Amino acid sequence: MLIRSPDFPDGAGIPRQYTCEGEDLSPSLEWSELPPETRSLVLLCNDPDAPGGIWHHWGAYDIPPSSTGLPEGAGQGSGAKSFKQGVNDFGRIGYGGPCPPRGHGPHHYHFRLLALSVDRLQLRQRPSCRDIEREARKHVLAEATLVGIYQR
Repeated sequence: MLIRSPDFPDGAGIPRQYTCEGEDLSPSLEWSELPPETRSLVLLCNDPDAPGGIWHHWGAYDIPPSSTGLPEGAGQGSGAKSFKQGVNDFGRIGYGGPCPPRGHGPHHYHFRLLALSVDRLQLRQRPSCRDIEREARKHVLAEATLVGIYQR
């Protein structure tokens, strides 16, 4: 399974427009080579370099396995029509872009795609990104990761 972005290569810098210093848009993402038994997808974005531990930027779930990616801006609140989104650590539903503390050095943002063996996750209303990941982990068939870097 593969995940990539036409907006930045794996291991490279995330353009400013996808951060809190820019337009805070979710980047375009593309994926391929899903396991044939995939019944839904989850997309997570986390920053393991955050001073207080892992910071959850995005949790999208119940993404149809027929999709081959998400367009730029798909993580903006009501922009999501074909999938659901959780509450990120900024306290908002949808995508919250990189926004590391100034002078803290480079942070690595992990966009992780999980292929699941279930059609839908059983979650409460307004689940957190942690809730989404915890429930998804019970059904993972495969995982792919794209890492982008950003610092202020």
